[in-house]
Amino acid sequence: MEHKPYIPGFKPAESGPLSRFLPALEDGVISAWLSHQTLTGNWLLDPFGFSPRLVLEAARSGYRVLVTANNPITRFLLEVFANPPPEAEFIAALADLGAVKKGDERLEAHFQSLYLTSCATCEKQIQAQSFLWRKGEDVPYARIYQCPHCGDSGEHPATEEDKERAKKIAATDNLHRSRAFERVVSLKDEDRIYAEEAIEHYLPRPLYVLTTIINRLDSLKVSAERRRALTALTLLACDAGNTLWGYPVERPRPKQLSTPNQFREHNVWAMFEHGVSLFTGSGSPVTCEAWPKKIPETGGICIYEGRLKDLAHEVKREIPIAAVIGAVPRPNQAFWTLSALWAGWLWGKDAVEPYKIALRRRRYDWAWNATALFAMFSHLNELLADGVPMFGMIPEPEAPFLTSALTASQTAGFALESVALRTEHDAVQILWKSAQKTETGTADVELVRNTMREFLSARGEPVGYLHLHTAGLLALTEAKALRQTEDDFDAAVRKTNSLLEAALKGNKGFVHYSTGEGADTGMWGYSSVPSSNTLSDRVEVAVVTYLQKNQNAIFLEVEEELNKQFTGLMTPSKGLIYAVLNSYAERNSGSWTLRAEDAASVRRKEMKTIFTLLETIGKRLNYVSSKDDKVVTWLENGKPFKRFYVLASALVQRALENTDDQTILVLPGGRAALAAYKQERDPELRERLKKRRLVKYRLVRSLSEVPILTRETFEEQIAGDPVERSTGQMMMF
Repeated sequence: MEHKPYIPGFKPAESGPLSRFLPALEDGVISAWLSHQTLTGNWLLDPFGFSPRLVLEAARSGYRVLVTANNPITRFLLEVFANPPPEAEFIAALADLGAVKKGDERLEAHFQSLYLTSCATCEKQIQAQSFLWRKGEDVPYARIYQCPHCGDSGEHPATEEDKERAKKIAATDNLHRSRAFERVVSLKDEDRIYAEEAIEHYLPRPLYVLTTIINRLDSLKVSAERRRALTALTLLACDAGNTLWGYPVERPRPKQLSTPNQFREHNVWAMFEHGVSLFTGSGSPVTCEAWPKKIPETGGICIYEGRLKDLAHEVKREIPIAAVIGAVPRPNQAFWTLSALWAGWLWGKDAVEPYKIALRRRRYDWAWNATALFAMFSHLNELLADGVPMFGMIPEPEAPFLTSALTASQTAGFALESVALRTEHDAVQILWKSAQKTETGTADVELVRNTMREFLSARGEPVGYLHLHTAGLLALTEAKALRQTEDDFDAAVRKTNSLLEAALKGNKGFVHYSTGEGADTGMWGYSSVPSSNTLSDRVEVAVVTYLQKNQNAIFLEVEEELNKQFTGLMTPSKGLIYAVLNSYAERNSGSWTLRAEDAASVRRKEMKTIFTLLETIGKRLNYVSSKDDKVVTWLENGKPFKRFYVLASALVQRALENTDDQTILVLPGGRAALAAYKQERDPELRERLKKRRLVKYRLVRSLSEVPILTRETFEEQIAGDPVERSTGQMMMF
């Protein structure tokens, strides 16, 4: 298997609507992949319909993208992102809604009154940004605001007036809750209980606001474009109004419909106002039509509102698919249940019907995921010609998620071409090709164990479990042994995961750096793996070499070059690359330039100076000095007393191979943060360096200028020169 380079992208400037439920993907990845392909035709297929951003990027690259989207919410988001109403329409739509009367009061003023609170400092009535609740209680315990009058802001205890207002709204809750049920299912529907359970995750106040707005939308006479804008804003409010917003720590990407012990109740009307900027900044318009309408050859999106199996034969006859793209969906009970709920609120019961199974299901395990993905891959393989590439991204990767996806794809006949993995926080990039099904092989624990050992040897440093698990999966994939014919997917996934863990735990050579017992905790190394040429050291050398040849390089250029050199499971993290850049280079207007003092000739001259200073200090302390390559040795009575290994880099692993416990590593101050960073990401290196001392060039200079220097004060000074990580370095991996 020839692994391809990991394709780097960039984080979106704005996270966007419903971003906590949609795949966390970098922009620019799919367009970069497409730019390097030679495809027959320009029809692409996204069989998942899980990531609107990915589809839009492909369409803007000049391709026609056919998307199967059976989730009405992601389908609507794709349509709106492809051709959003103008900002003026959003603003006008919000004004139209706010002007609707609720009795004698404008709707906007009425909703704002629901979120009034008193400033704790100036006591004026202001809008609360949110109220804070404890699970199971009937009144909020605190509020968050920013007073426009006196500037007071932050969290403050809820007032009695805040609590009374919440109780007053709750008194009419049953009526509004019934209306919310009936938008989704009928009174006699057997799925009513599931809708009721889902709606329990809405407090009375936001539910009242939402049902009032939705009822007004039905009768509001506005243009189709303005109604689209209002629907989009209401969808944002539907998400803002539920109780899944943990406080003080939010669940960044909730998977289960479960209310945290403490949570935030957003000001729903304020979210309407905030939503305008989220939708209007989604990029240039893209032609978007529903199947079977035609789209131009220059690019666009065609949405099939259903499942892939229903589309397969039609596509095979009419549309030659050149490539398949998509983000592989991971189970998300929270989003899928809420999607069914929101679809009913926004478009009525008919919109829920094709997706109503999402209301019923409460548990999605990895066996279910593998079974569902197998069905998709099987239908996909039927409609594709042999050899059609499929570029898939697996967001929020976990070991069992990868097992599920690779088992399903291999069983359905797809051939795995490449897997690129950066960190557990980044999407895994996978390349498959459609192929014929083949015979299955036998799972061999020794094969897996040897593969893991070879991977650790090649990397030269400990890694997290996800990387080792993936290495083992690739070995089983090449052996065609991910699933035996007699096994269902539950058994297959369990056997594979157990085999991979057994490969690690059944051999004493593997070292587990963790306080927990689970294989997926901490990091793994191998006791006999030589560590003089670690991945982090090789990345350091590669970055410096690139900067020496390329002045004023932007980060993306550096990253692309590094990813070409370190492919597949060796892909360096952004954090490591930034750590090296911060150590050797200066950033100016987005470009990185090697520091003047880090030019090779300047560093050689500085090293000579340090050698001389060490010899001078040794003489002052009555030692005899000798120099051998990079090592200065102080001798007493003809025997080595202390050694100094002088470095210009942070390649401390290499230095450790040629030193003993008496050796002090001397490195430039600019390398100290990089050396500390390497220790934090490598428990093996951290353990080895406990027996060594690192000092900086500047300390050597300072000691050479001390008027009175003794052996005792020398030891005190070098002991007080810790190598600390830069406070500006934020990314650990």
